[in-house]
Parts: sequence; C-alpha cells; structure tokens
Amino acid sequence: MHRLLAPLLLLLFALASVAGGAVWFIQRDRQALVEQFGRDRQAQLEEAATGVARSLEDLGDNLRFASELLAQPGSTGDHLNELRALLEAVGQYRAIAVLGPDGEERLFLVDHKSRHLPRDAVHPPALADTARQALTAPVGHVIPSHPIEGAASSGWMRVFATRIDSDAPGGGGAVAILVDTEPLFAPLRMVTVDGNTRLLLLGAHGTPAPMSDPALASWHGRLGESAGTLVPGLRALVARMRAGASGTLRLNEAEAQRLGLGQADAVATFRPLRMRGEASWSVATLSSTNALRSHERTLVLRLSLAALLVAVFLVAFGTYVVLANRRAVALRESLRHAARFAHLHEKTQKILDHIPTGILALNHEGRISAVNQALRARLPATAVGSTLPEAFPTAPSAAVQRLGALVLSARDKGAVRSLHGEPLSLFNEKDQFNVHAVPLEHGDGEASTLLVLEDLSNVRMLEDQLLRAEKLATVGVLAAGVAHEIGTPLGIIRGHAEYMLQKVGGVEHPQGRGLSAIVTQIDRVSRIIRQLLDLSRLQPARAGVVPLAPVVRGLQELLDVEAERRRVHFEWDVPERLPCLAADADQLQQVLLNLALNACDACTAGGHVRLSARACAAADAGAVEQVEIRVQDDGRGIAPEHLHQVFDPFFTTKKRGQGTGLGLSVVAQVVRNHGGQVGVDSEPGRGTVVTLRWPVAAAPGWEERHAV
Repeated sequence: MHRLLAPLLLLLFALASVAGGAVWFIQRDRQALVEQFGRDRQAQLEEAATGVARSLEDLGDNLRFASELLAQPGSTGDHLNELRALLEAVGQYRAIAVLGPDGEERLFLVDHKSRHLPRDAVHPPALADTARQALTAPVGHVIPSHPIEGAASSGWMRVFATRIDSDAPGGGGAVAILVDTEPLFAPLRMVTVDGNTRLLLLGAHGTPAPMSDPALASWHGRLGESAGTLVPGLRALVARMRAGASGTLRLNEAEAQRLGLGQADAVATFRPLRMRGEASWSVATLSSTNALRSHERTLVLRLSLAALLVAVFLVAFGTYVVLANRRAVALRESLRHAARFAHLHEKTQKILDHIPTGILALNHEGRISAVNQALRARLPATAVGSTLPEAFPTAPSAAVQRLGALVLSARDKGAVRSLHGEPLSLFNEKDQFNVHAVPLEHGDGEASTLLVLEDLSNVRMLEDQLLRAEKLATVGVLAAGVAHEIGTPLGIIRGHAEYMLQKVGGVEHPQGRGLSAIVTQIDRVSRIIRQLLDLSRLQPARAGVVPLAPVVRGLQELLDVEAERRRVHFEWDVPERLPCLAADADQLQQVLLNLALNACDACTAGGHVRLSARACAAADAGAVEQVEIRVQDDGRGIAPEHLHQVFDPFFTTKKRGQGTGLGLSVVAQVVRNHGGQVGVDSEPGRGTVVTLRWPVAAAPGWEERHAV
C-alpha cells in the first residue's frame, strides 16, 4: 500500500491546487472588479469635482479682483458702484464689507435679493472677524471662515476675505464677501444618485458640510472618541482628506455595515478642492460593492464546473500514475543505490584527501593502492602500485620492516595495531610518528588495510616552544615580584646615602667616594628593576597615527648628550614626508632609545651611530606598507653563535655589571605587538645593524598633514 501513497498524495495535491487556483482566480477577478469599480467612482467624482474646483477658483479670483479695485485711486462712490456690480453679477454673493487698515468698517453692501433679510443674516460677526484676520495675511491670500450657523441657508454661508495692498491710496485694509456656498457644491449631488453611494464633504476647517451623509457626519464627530476604533477605515480616510490627498481606499464589510452601506465591502474615493493651493475643501464618496456580489456568484459557478472537469481528468491521470509507479519502483531503487554508492565513494575520497594525517591503502598483496593528499607530495610519483620499501626509498630498512610487520599483525588479528611516538625516520633523521594499521572488515582486493602515519615533528617543535615560553613567563613573573619587593628598600637606602653625602660635604670627604658609589650602584639596580618591570608589564599596543620624524627629534637632545658623554658621533636621517606609523608613541620612543643606547655602548671612543628610516613595500603580497628603521654602529659586533640569542631575556654581550640583557627583549616584544618585524645583522669587529620593519598607519591624507 505504501507504493500507492505517493500517487494518492500527488492526486490530492493536484485537487488542492485546482481548488486553490479557483479560489485565487475568484479573488483576483473580484479584486480586479473592485479596482475597476474604484476607478469608475474616482472618474465620476473627478468629473463632478472639476466644476466645483473651478467655481472656488472663480470665487478667489473675484475676491482678489475686488481687492485690486479697492487698491486703485478713486472715490468711495466709485468703489461702491464697482463692488455693487460685482455683488449683483454673482448670485451666490450676499454681502460685501470693506475694512480699513485699522480694522474699522468703511463700506458695506447687500445684494438686492437679501435686503429684506434681518441684518444678522447678511451682516454676521464673522464678516468683520474674517476680514480682520485677512489684515495680517499676505496680499492675494484668501481666508475662509467657519460655517455661519443661523443664516438663511444654515451651514452653507461662509465669509471669504483677502487683504488690500497697503500701498493703496487708502493705506490698504481688507475686503470680505458673504457667500452662499451651496450652489458652488451642487454638482457633487450627481455622484449620490446611486442609492449605494454616500457623500462626505469637509470644509476648509475640517468640519462636514450639510451636503455630507448624516451617518458619515455623525461618525466623523465621534472619531476622536473610543468609537473611532470601530471605523478605522473612515478614520484613515478623514486623515488623508485633511492632508489634501487624493485616491481610493477600501473598507471591509463589517465597517461598511456600521456606516450604513450594506453587507458588502465599500470603496472610498476622495480628492481635494482647492483655491489656488490656499483654502482647501475635500470631498469623498463611499460606495458599496453589493452590485459585484451577483457577478461573483456567477463566476464561482463557472469555476466550480471547470474544477469538476479538472478533477475528473486528475483522477484518470492518477490511475495511470499508480499503474506506472509499480513499474518504476525497481528502477528508482537501483538508481538510488547507485547514486548513494557514488556519493559515499566521493565523500570518502574527499575526507581522506583533506585529512592532514598521511594515509596509505594497501591491497592483499601488500602493495599501495591509494595515497591521500597529505602523503602524496612526500612519496615518489610511482608510489601507487609499489611496495612499502619502494615507497620509502630513503628510510632505514628496519623502520620499513616495522611498518610491514604492523600491517600483517593488524590483518591477522582483525584489529587495529599502533605504534606511538616512534622515531622511524621515514623522510629524515628527526621524524617521529604515531602509526596505526587499520584492517578493513569489508575490504575488497584493492584496499584491505589502511596505514595511518601521524607526523609528530611539528607537535614536538610546538611543545619545545611552549616549554620555552612557559619558562620565560615564569622568569618574568619571578623577576617582577623580586623587583617590586626590593624597589622600596633601595629607594630608602639611596635617600639616606644622598643625605649622608650632603652632610659630609660631597665626594671630597674621605667617606664621600664610598657614599657616591652607593648612590651610583643603587641607580644601576633601579635601572635593572625598571627594565624588569618593563619586561613583565608590557601591555598590548594601542596603536595610533605617529609621525616618525618628531619622535626622533624629541630623542635627539638626550641621545646627543649620551653620545657626547661616550665620545661617539651620533647622526640621524629620517625624512619628514615618511608615512605615519601605526604605533604607541611612548613604546616607539622606548624602542628607539634602547637601540640607540645599545649602539653607543657597543662603540669605542670616536665611533659612529646612525639612525635612518625609509618607506618600503611589505614583505607579503597584500600586506600594508611598512617603514624600515635601521640603527647602525661600527662597534665591536656580535659573535655569530650569539646572534640567535640577542632577543632572549637576560642575555647580554656586555661585560658583567654593564647590562641586564633585558633591553632587546623589550624591543622585540614591542615591535611584535605592533605587527612589525625585528632583525639583527652583525660581524665581529665591523659593527651591528638592527633593522625594524614597522607597519604604516592607514590614515588618509597623511602626506598633506605632514608635508610642512
């Protein structure tokens, strides 16, 4: 039965794919219909809103035209006649008021249709208030008022005002018009003839106009309360309308039902209505998608029929697959086993080739059938197919015989046989190996035994280096402890010796020379202590950008004094434009001082010491640029047998009592901590050259900063 599982699963997957595809197609088609529905509503709103926007633009132009007329020279009667003509020409204008720059009313006119109305209806307080607001606005900027309640058309009356240029003969002022805005927005009613569409019109101050659907206006008033969370789509719509945006927004079925749009999703379209980018209204329509439901039901019916036909086809195809599967099982199993065998063979070969330990495969005749990468370069090119003596032609016969005996023992016993740490000298006299002979339980004729050769030469070398490092560390800790313990008593002794030397009158006194010798020797011990502490407390370098020439100049005075005292000629050659070093300035100074003083000590009277530097390429490709620093003297030199010891702690070629052997150890540690190299070249009687290769700091623009 398990052979039928895959075809059945395939059939179920195919049926699920058909159903999923049908659902996806329905959703895609519904989404396309909704998008087309939104575009239609957006086009309808654009058509109606275009006329409204043009009317608002005309209103703004008329108001600015009135301000320009009032700014022209003329009598009050002339201005009154011009404003009356404007008032009578536009049926929506109810009254015009003109204020002077002091905010006092100068002119007031009412159209002939509104003269029978009470004064409060045509001369509301908002008329003067809005005009006064315009006094502080830029010339040409239109200021709208809030809706004026209680007027003839409740909620539609608004005041629009703009400022008169202050350069006018009357000193400027403001003109305001009381406007019945209902006729301006009347074209928007055409978009609500469909019973499934609701209108929301927000005024310039963000409040719903009377034309807005009562339910939408009610929800708009409650958006700031907790009820606003029930209509997040309406809240997002209002936020975009207030921001002056345009576009479409989709509301889910639950929210549409709360807003009174029926049990279907709703599509909201919105756009702003501007007066030259100044005062702005915003209008939105919310339309239910009930009409799309019937289309969707028809589409579902068609797709269900298509899915049924596809299902019948898939059942027939599944039956065919079940029959064909039985014939393909054997072939698939064969291919799987072959692929697995090839994979295992390749995997084994790669593992053996990348193991750092040498491995030989031997056949039943004791001949080598395979060699891994670790041994291939060390054996002759003809090693494969040869015997062990032929594969190791330079090895002693006794060592090769031990290998052969180990292989025979492992094969006879059927267990691993090993030799540990044997000095077999297979390739040179110092070779040491761990050897393991591993019999293969299911080995074929080509590989019955593996011979594993683990070279211990590098391990022994690392062990020796580690032992030497541990000894040096122990010596350093012990030296640091001793230096710390004797430092304080020595300071006390020196202080008393200096005090007694002053009391006896200096070195002229018979006891003065002895006291002076005490101070001198204590200073010598203090220098040794300081060097010990430098050796034991050397911290990792905190490299910065350090120019070499200023460091050398800072040392020049001290080195000149020491050179003069030793009667040695000191010179230095460090170009100012050298690249800056990546170094700790104090540690770099310490290194140069130690090397220069050692060079002076190595010279006799009349000797020469030279410190020079130059830029050079890195030794390794891809490494950073370096600066080579050389300290050269023509002193007594160092014997060849001592050259490899010069950087060891406590090793010195100076006479007993003249050096501690710590200076060059500190130099080597500092240079290596900075990623540099240090080397020494010397010839007895000819002098010594110490060479430092110091990394350059990766600091852009060093050449410009240090070119002065």
